[in-house]
Amino acid sequence: MTHRQEQHRLRYLLREHLLEVKGGLAAAALCTVLLAATDLLRPWPLKIIFDYVLLNKPIPRSFALLQVLLAHGKVWTIIVISFGIIAIAVVKSFSAYWQTHVVSNLGFRFAHTLRRTLFVHLQRLSLSSHARLRSGELLTNITSDTSVLRDVLVEVVLTFAAEFLSLAGMLVVMVGMNWRLSLIALAISPVLVLLSLLRYRKIRDSARRQRKAEGQIASRTSEVLSSMQVVQAFGREDYEQQRFESQSSEALKESMRTVRLEAVAARALDLVTALGTWAVVLVGSVEAMRGRMPPGTVLVFASYMTSMASPIRNLAKLSSRMSRASVTAQKIGSVLDLEPEVGDVPGAIPADGIKGGIAFQEVSFAYPYGDSVLKNVSFRIAPGKHVALLGRSGAGKSTLSALLLRLYDPQSGSITVDEVDIRQYQRESLRREIGIVLQDSLLFGTTVHENIAYGKLNATTEEVIAAAKAANAHEFIARLERGYETVIGERGASLSGGERQRIAIARTFIRNMPILILDEPMTGLDVESESAVRDALRRLMAARTSILITHDLDVAAEADLILLLADGEIVAQGSHADLLACSQTYRDLWSYKAIPDVPAEVGTVG
Repeated sequence: MTHRQEQHRLRYLLREHLLEVKGGLAAAALCTVLLAATDLLRPWPLKIIFDYVLLNKPIPRSFALLQVLLAHGKVWTIIVISFGIIAIAVVKSFSAYWQTHVVSNLGFRFAHTLRRTLFVHLQRLSLSSHARLRSGELLTNITSDTSVLRDVLVEVVLTFAAEFLSLAGMLVVMVGMNWRLSLIALAISPVLVLLSLLRYRKIRDSARRQRKAEGQIASRTSEVLSSMQVVQAFGREDYEQQRFESQSSEALKESMRTVRLEAVAARALDLVTALGTWAVVLVGSVEAMRGRMPPGTVLVFASYMTSMASPIRNLAKLSSRMSRASVTAQKIGSVLDLEPEVGDVPGAIPADGIKGGIAFQEVSFAYPYGDSVLKNVSFRIAPGKHVALLGRSGAGKSTLSALLLRLYDPQSGSITVDEVDIRQYQRESLRREIGIVLQDSLLFGTTVHENIAYGKLNATTEEVIAAAKAANAHEFIARLERGYETVIGERGASLSGGERQRIAIARTFIRNMPILILDEPMTGLDVESESAVRDALRRLMAARTSILITHDLDVAAEADLILLLADGEIVAQGSHADLLACSQTYRDLWSYKAIPDVPAEVGTVG
């Protein structure tokens, strides 16, 4: 995909935003014109005073009002005209204030819209896309990168438009006043443009390397902070510090290179502008001494040449910032243009009121850039029945649940719920009908009440408490400092494993869904916690179609159907009694109460 194609959605988003705020843009444009006008008018009170009041030069028809003022005396005329300096400053200040206010408001609103769009888009991307993306860089996209684009958007209007109008206006006025001096001013323009273009490419390349290094720092920091327990347990603080310093040094080097390039460009522009001003003042003064032009014209030209340095310098700075923004826009555009690999088909129906009958028919699946995980898997689950998935790690157990949730779609075969292919259901409505309890209970750093109510956002306090009681969580929650309003640590770090798991079960309870997925829900729990969680799970599974992924053969034996997986295939299926009777492999597993590598020669039962 090309850079231009990658920014398609970003350009569309910006265009839509600008159309929505066209009234504010019109106000900003008016302020910009007033700012440019004040820059042009600023030296003119001095020219009028010098040429027509102090030196008594002939007054042109365009200054007829000056004749009226001079009738009241030169001192009175100077006082009135000098007030023009203040009036111009007032108009300039008023225009600059409102331009900054209006444009900044538009910029912040665009950043808000872009952040919201990015956040929503990232949530809807398939897990395979998230597996390829770095979380730290995504955080940078949402936070700092959107701010970079906001700042550039603001500066394009505040700096580019105002400075360009001022620069163009000055050149027009100078040509109208004296074309010879104007040629000297125009002679430096190609040099300035050439300098800007040469530096722009180098600054853009350096900015791209800097942005890449900063993204790597963000990703590494996010990864280390989320794995702090492992880092400290293995005593790898110094190792991680060295890795961080290495990446940070690389970002520092590129940052300083970019700053140096910008500084060189700015000083070169200053020097060229100073040379142009020197030439204008020298030639203009000689012409004024020979009586070929009023001294005030030299004053205006000198003022314009000095003032031209600022717009040219600002435009050069803006070009370097735009080079950085182009790198940032490319990053954000590439994320926005990612399409969810799992989406709704046209005419998808809601999955409301399903009973929970599940069937896998010749399902095969492989993760991107990986070997096949599932191979022609077929089985059926009647509504309200309980199924246990057994097999060593990597056999494909969790992949089956991910496919049922439509986190991925199979490469071949079909999955049906109530005899309807799940791809015909609206994705979000299907997921609302499925509850899930994971081995690693993911809780949020907020109150216990909000964590439980996350399963049903409009849940009442009574419903939250009832769900907690059903999950055997109410008693320990009541003992917390603020009960249900206690704020727990990020990912539930302030709670024990059993407490986190029971809150996760309560969160699933409150949804009251017909299908339930339990992925190793009791791994790592102590005996007391395991007993409380097991009791809560039995209540949760009652009258629901349940899929339990486990290594615990005692728990699996209670299921209506046991599926034994090896290397992505179902090598045996049936009830506990059936498998004991007909499967030597299962009998061996039951004897040792362990899940070794399962050979693929066992047939299915029942």
